[in-house]
Amino acid sequence: MRQDRHFSGKNDLGDAIAVLEYFRALGFERLPLGRGWPGKTSTVPDAVRRQAPDVSPGVCDSAEAIRPEAAADEKAGLLSALRAEIGDCTRCKLSKGRKNIVFGEGNSSAGMMFIGEGPGEDEDLQARPFVGKAGLLLTRLIEKMELQRKDVYIANIVKCRPPGNREPEPDEVATCKPFVERQVDIVRPSVIVTLGKVALQSLMNNTTLRITASRGKFLEYQGIPVMPTFHPAYLLRNPADKWKTWADAQKALERMQHGRS
Repeated sequence: MRQDRHFSGKNDLGDAIAVLEYFRALGFERLPLGRGWPGKTSTVPDAVRRQAPDVSPGVCDSAEAIRPEAAADEKAGLLSALRAEIGDCTRCKLSKGRKNIVFGEGNSSAGMMFIGEGPGEDEDLQARPFVGKAGLLLTRLIEKMELQRKDVYIANIVKCRPPGNREPEPDEVATCKPFVERQVDIVRPSVIVTLGKVALQSLMNNTTLRITASRGKFLEYQGIPVMPTFHPAYLLRNPADKWKTWADAQKALERMQHGRS
């Protein structure tokens, strides 16, 4: 029978390092400490202990114990593993017409994450998100915020192009949504910008939300501020509303830079 060891606060250096390494592998840059943790009843799971490195006295004095850049590497690895898990996906009917899966791209530790609806024709051909005319507009918006695409993370609710660029259907969203949710879990951005109605309703799991009523106001997803705004494709048809999207983007940028109020 397995016997869990408990933190004594004196001689559990190995267990402490195991916990640090475990949370670093999950992408945390600092420990999620709360009331009563670690307490006398806290245990170190076997799965954590098995990942523990050999520890010698003095290792906690090293800056190598927890390194932000290492956490970024771990996040990149987790995203790669997720892409491998998706594989040559045939989980829904969108797979029948697509040429490429469009997983997402950008900084695995981005402070800002953009989530759109789904790939279009150009994205389907290049296997990259937002590279067509709408993508060019999004890139200009990012650059206007004095960022680059490599500084943010960009993904879509569904990873395959809907036929004729139609909106993804509920069953398609339900099948693919867990993947973008896991991308959010891995990246853990400071703020999410949803692009268009489908992204907003799908991420927030609320089909009553409307862009015109929701944009410019922060919502929250898993503790992360969410700023809804128009999809770039809409702005191509309605350029007069670009200033509204710019106002939304400024709010998101300020939240990212100065933290949550």
